[in-house]
Amino acid sequence: MAQGKILLKAGTLWTSVKEQTEHALQCGALLSIPTEFEFVEQDNVRFLVRILSNLNRKKAAKDQQQKQSATSGQEFNPFLPYEKDLFVADISDTHVCILNKFNVVDYHLLIITRGFEEQESLLTVEDFTAMWACLADFDGLAFYNSGKTAGASQRHKHLQLVPLPLAPSGSLIPIETLLTSAQFQNSIPSGVSATHSLLKTRGTVGKAYATSPKLPFVHAFAPLNSNWGQSPFTAAQATLEVYRTLRHAVGLDARQSGAYNLLATREWMLIIPRSQEHFQSISVNSLGFAGALLVRNAAEMEILKAQGPMTILKNVAVS
Repeated sequence: MAQGKILLKAGTLWTSVKEQTEHALQCGALLSIPTEFEFVEQDNVRFLVRILSNLNRKKAAKDQQQKQSATSGQEFNPFLPYEKDLFVADISDTHVCILNKFNVVDYHLLIITRGFEEQESLLTVEDFTAMWACLADFDGLAFYNSGKTAGASQRHKHLQLVPLPLAPSGSLIPIETLLTSAQFQNSIPSGVSATHSLLKTRGTVGKAYATSPKLPFVHAFAPLNSNWGQSPFTAAQATLEVYRTLRHAVGLDARQSGAYNLLATREWMLIIPRSQEHFQSISVNSLGFAGALLVRNAAEMEILKAQGPMTILKNVAVS
């Protein structure tokens, strides 16, 4: 995106998100789904598990979309055009930011491409530029569900961004407690000892990546530099290289996307290839691998408690 343009004015995103959320709630465009939550611990991780209280709104909207698709003969795309009342900001000449219409987490954002691209396509320097432009003013967890098997519900390419902390108590991101034990593979960043905590690393990553012996599924992890947010273009180029390194590390082909979940903060990136979308009836997306799972009812909560959340992640990932 060397010839691209950042349209998002620095220091304005968080204010715009709050203002647009209030407007969207008042006009009925934002249909938040109420939840209750509890913590379920396994393997020294306190997983945050949300239980949906009412899915009627989302089901009604999905039924309406299916009717529209049947009438028009084309698959309904809620992002082309997107609802104006959900619009938050222009990010760049390739991406815009809108509110997630059926949000479970407050201030849940979608970073969508202006033109249609498949959700399974590879992430690009433009995608990472938009991500960093948002992260500069929005301390959150960005994530990408690559395809339906990875939990994506829409075909139109979009990254997502939720504010931190994910849980009302404990660590900002529950899974971070295991990432601190990650072990470098290949080269180690300059000035970083093998025993140094990856979450404190601020150097350039290059071709280094790490794996955690405490995560029972295929994954790859790398530190990012939180200062990159000051220059989204530079950050995007560096992050693209990290992304390619991590994809290669977990065996994903350089040209074909494959199903995977990607999570990124200002400080690190994690990638997990996927084998299936569901464990029994429980759907898992990227947030599950951050340590935040969602169940639709009490029966699914019982399944989750009986099996254990980490066991569920292992089953939908690649062992």
